[in-house]
Amino acid sequence: MAGLNQLPRSLAADGMHGRKRNVAIAGIDSSPGSIDDMDDHEAREEKRRQPVKRACNECRQQKLRCDVIQDPWADCSRCRRLKLDCKIESNFKRVGKRSRNAEMEREILELRKQIATGQPVPGMSQQQQQQQLTAGQLTPKQESNQVSPAVYQTPSAMSADQYMGSQEAVASLLDLRSGFDGANYMRSGGQIKRIEDIMVAPEKVAELFNLFFTYYHPFLPFLDRKQSPEDYYNASSLLFWTIVSVGARRYQGDSNLLNSLAGPVSRLVWSTLADIPQSYHVVKALALLCSWPFPTSSTSTDPTFMLCGMMVQVAMQLGLHRPSHTQDFSKFRVELIEEELRDKVRTWAICNIVAQRVSTGYGQPSSTLYDWTLSSSDSLDPNFKLPDDLRSRLEIEKFCDKITRALYTNRRDPVGLTSDHERSTMISFLSRDFDELEEQLKAHNDCITDLFLRAANLHLHLSAFFDEPTTKNYRERVLSLYVATTSFLEVVLNLETEVGPVLSYTPYYVYQMMVAAGCTLLKLCKSFFASHIDMDYTKHLFNRTIWAIRGVSASSNDLPERLAEVLAQMWRLGGTSQRSNNNSDVDDSLRLKVRCRMSMSLLFDSVWRWREDARTKGRNIEAYLKNPTNPDSAADSSAASSVGPVLTSTNTPGISGNDPSLAPAPLLSQASLGVQPPANQVNGLPSNFMEPNYEVFDPLNWLLDGLVDLPYSYSTMGGVEPQGIA
Repeated sequence: MAGLNQLPRSLAADGMHGRKRNVAIAGIDSSPGSIDDMDDHEAREEKRRQPVKRACNECRQQKLRCDVIQDPWADCSRCRRLKLDCKIESNFKRVGKRSRNAEMEREILELRKQIATGQPVPGMSQQQQQQQLTAGQLTPKQESNQVSPAVYQTPSAMSADQYMGSQEAVASLLDLRSGFDGANYMRSGGQIKRIEDIMVAPEKVAELFNLFFTYYHPFLPFLDRKQSPEDYYNASSLLFWTIVSVGARRYQGDSNLLNSLAGPVSRLVWSTLADIPQSYHVVKALALLCSWPFPTSSTSTDPTFMLCGMMVQVAMQLGLHRPSHTQDFSKFRVELIEEELRDKVRTWAICNIVAQRVSTGYGQPSSTLYDWTLSSSDSLDPNFKLPDDLRSRLEIEKFCDKITRALYTNRRDPVGLTSDHERSTMISFLSRDFDELEEQLKAHNDCITDLFLRAANLHLHLSAFFDEPTTKNYRERVLSLYVATTSFLEVVLNLETEVGPVLSYTPYYVYQMMVAAGCTLLKLCKSFFASHIDMDYTKHLFNRTIWAIRGVSASSNDLPERLAEVLAQMWRLGGTSQRSNNNSDVDDSLRLKVRCRMSMSLLFDSVWRWREDARTKGRNIEAYLKNPTNPDSAADSSAASSVGPVLTSTNTPGISGNDPSLAPAPLLSQASLGVQPPANQVNGLPSNFMEPNYEVFDPLNWLLDGLVDLPYSYSTMGGVEPQGIA
């Protein structure tokens, strides 16, 4: 007993409890609770003999509650909803994401090695292996038939049934939902570039950059071609994607790439502008966007003029107009580097060049600032010297600014026009300045510089439409306008550089001036001046102009395509002047009713008159919808879609069937411009050629308000929802 008492109390207690349990099991314990204890024990034994309920493999992997029924078997609700293989395996073990991703990385490297060495890959055909090798495949899943090799969509945009064999590992590795950080991957690896749901492979990026610098950059030469796409991406993601977007305008590898990038890049623009402060590289991106904006079918959705103003304001906020005093515009210490200083000067010059072209093309006051930084004095710092081609373009836009300020900024006039007497005097001085500028630029006058020089001359002489018919030398002013118009169009239509015809790559400003020139020819042909010009040559030139405007169209149903049709309708509806050659009395047929859009007032006035004609002939609106090029014809709309040139012997009065001047110009066909006709075109005309939307210039849409209800058809709109008329 003494020994037992010396044991720890815990051990003694355990020994006593053990004896009690043995006694209870043997049935010796006769306490009242012994029967209940026996029932609990039997219940536990019965439960132990029942099968254990387990979750299926998929739910166990995700650590989720599972409602699978094993006997009789019924898939769990989650597997049924996600169409997964619901099963229970006794040897199943969860796999951690990190170890799984590491294994996938090793498998990717092994697959690439097999493809590069030509070894067969299980579950992949030879054609698929070749596509993987040439495209540098890093797509999360197999691309669908509708997606080109240049663009890869994110995993959420593709169906699960596109997984095949080992590619499932590739897909899971790059799936952002599995924890993959795409931004860090692109920064570290520099491989695929992604914007929202669009991914572009590196070789396609290089191809698009090459297209940009070959065809587009000569019209706006201020970027460094020696820098790699990765350098541009590191400097500004907006500038990188803008270059890609401009290069995609005529990209043969994927005709849908431009439209795919429009939304994401536009959202990137606004998010970048909202992030203050910006880098001056953002100004470069805005300059490109204002020169080659994304296609739009309505002026009300065109943000170009707004972006142009923001471009100038951002540049001034960053101090680009005082590049040698950048410290005054920053709260941080700024060290001036000569190369960066020269880059800022070039950017400020391009900013003013683009701003001037946008204001001229849209008929709005300019927000340019030509001051000391852009002076041409020879005593300036060498860092402020611009390249010869850039200097020439800047001098041309300075001259355009001089025209605008001299002719359209009269504070004493409601619409800003100078008086007739003052305007006549100013025209004579400005014409002399133009001759001097032309002589000055003769040494550096390449075909592109000459193009913008002729556009400036047209901008000058379009003011003739504001002259009174009784003004002295009125005929001479109109003749000068005709010469300036034909000279500009001839330069445009024959534009060719060392890389070939480049008309379809020209900036938006050139297209705007082409439309103004086409309206000028149209108006002169219907006026008293028709007896003073070569009508055959003018008809031929007008026809070529319409084909050229169609050629610069970058997307179906965009403004160039629609305005080309408007010009054809205006020619058909108005016809040419039926005046006798002996009846050439001066009248007011050239006067404008729209007078507030500066030199572009002619364009808006022409559209206004076209819509006025549509309003007065509202009873024939069905004919307009079926045959817009020939609304008086009772033929079926399919006949109208099969015409070749706009001006043919069947739809233009006064034109003989054997008139050789009306044949489509070979130089301006889309194939000769390096542009393949879309698949939805018939004989060079788009399938939505009869698109019944009169809202070309939305600021004038009040004209048709409440007059007619246009039965819009989405099939003829090419999938684009039309703008409604209230």
